[in-house]
Amino acid sequence: MTSIDLRGVFPAMTTPFHEDGSIDFETLQSDVRRLEAAGVDGLVPVGSTGESATLTHDEHIEVVEAVVEAVEEIPVIAGSGSNSTREALELSQRSADAGADALLLISPYYNKPEQSGIIDHYETLADEVDVPQIVYNVPSRTGSNILPETVATLAEHPNIAGYKAASGDVGQISQVVEYTRDEDFAVLSGDDGLNLPIISVGGVGAISVAANIEPARTGAVIHSALQGDYERAREIHHDLAPLCRQLFIETNPIPVKEAMEIRGYGPATMRPPLTRLSEEHVGELESILDGLASAEALADGGLDE
Repeated sequence: MTSIDLRGVFPAMTTPFHEDGSIDFETLQSDVRRLEAAGVDGLVPVGSTGESATLTHDEHIEVVEAVVEAVEEIPVIAGSGSNSTREALELSQRSADAGADALLLISPYYNKPEQSGIIDHYETLADEVDVPQIVYNVPSRTGSNILPETVATLAEHPNIAGYKAASGDVGQISQVVEYTRDEDFAVLSGDDGLNLPIISVGGVGAISVAANIEPARTGAVIHSALQGDYERAREIHHDLAPLCRQLFIETNPIPVKEAMEIRGYGPATMRPPLTRLSEEHVGELESILDGLASAEALADGGLDE
């Protein structure tokens, strides 16, 4: 297995759609180039933010192929999870064959396996697909929690390279870091409001929704903290806090796609059953984005990481 550097910021990419619901590959590849030019450390297509739940398997792989084709140097981490181990295995192998450098694997949702079943699920994928894999814990979507002891067991597998933490429980995330610190294993924030706290307890990066809109600022929070400059990291963290809250005012990725359209990065079109951001929240989002744009224009020296 080839290794992967999971330090830094990795935007959880959106999937742009035309008005008829078909995938807008031109805009998708333009977005890849925009984010890479902004200095992100890698890209994560076809995760929850990429509306993977409403993509067919063939569309899923087509998106991975398009991102791999457009990227220049940074790694592509493809979402390829499922609540069916067999289906996740198929998607993972196809994603790896399509050129993904690593995989992001949500824990099985809805059927709520026991911890032993979660271990079997991930170890099966890691045994069969020889690329680095990231365990993704998001209990609010899956209905179950991956316990720190389970993560410690999984971290012993040479193909399981990291953990995306989206439980909202910094104490639990700290425990995961504690239990895995002797392994070659990366803990990543999966919650933009907690990026800085997670770095402070030993995380090394973030798979970020906000980085779609503010890649340089989000990266600056992560890299400043990793370099020990917590004063700068805190300042930018608080600048971004209103945006991070607004991006989850409704179900992700509804707000971030609206923000993408406001900024001119891509359409806000959603596939059903998701709908456009409600009018009452659009004005608030526009105001926050205007404030960030004004602050960037006035900044002296830019936002070098």
